[in-house]
Amino acid sequence: MLSYGDLADDFYVNLNLNTEMQLPAARETILGFFERVQKSYPTMRNFFTRESGDFVLEEDKDQGHQRWLTLEPRRVCSGFINPPNIDAAVEQHELILQLIPYMLSVSPLDCEALDYMIGFDFSYRGNHDQLVAEALGSGYALEGLVSYPGSKVLNFEPSATITLDESCRLQARLMIETRTNAYQVRRGDFGEEQISVYFTMRQYGSLEPNTSFEETLRRLRSKSEELIESLVIDQVLRPLAQAIATR
Repeated sequence: MLSYGDLADDFYVNLNLNTEMQLPAARETILGFFERVQKSYPTMRNFFTRESGDFVLEEDKDQGHQRWLTLEPRRVCSGFINPPNIDAAVEQHELILQLIPYMLSVSPLDCEALDYMIGFDFSYRGNHDQLVAEALGSGYALEGLVSYPGSKVLNFEPSATITLDESCRLQARLMIETRTNAYQVRRGDFGEEQISVYFTMRQYGSLEPNTSFEETLRRLRSKSEELIESLVIDQVLRPLAQAIATR
């Protein structure tokens, strides 16, 4: 299978579980959960609390890759930046999903939404929005606007969400995020920042009876890979990479 690491400067595989109820906040519960994760991944040794009250456990940031995990009041997030392969990231996410019913009292009934997200970052020094509009095309309806003589594109961040079942509970979303602002465009002074492409598969609502979080994750991954390989790589990722390479 194609290595996602060859498609962009950085890529990452994230899991987000949003819950209907508040997650436990007791000191012993939180520390016990993070210690159990650290037992499987000893290099995740940086533990801290953000000003928002979120708890974070992560690896060092200077290795070129990084595992991380956060606990928010109603969300569990797990991520792996530049994993050696998708399996390594999914293994981490599955561990989290195996632990939370027992260590955080999270039931499949308590699921508001489960997200499986693949992200791709492209470093580019220049007008991100102009580049995206030129690389991906703006379509006939917008072509006149973005190519108006003497104009410069200030915001162009395509986003689309589709449903994959009749109940609209299984959804796929493609979103492009740029990081150019009007001040940079006015001065013509751009830093080397990232254009991000996010592809998210989301399962809304409580899980079906006798269905586990891990099984749901595997289904989301399978569908995500199918859609990325057929609808995203050649249509979005490669055109962006080629446009940057020619600048």
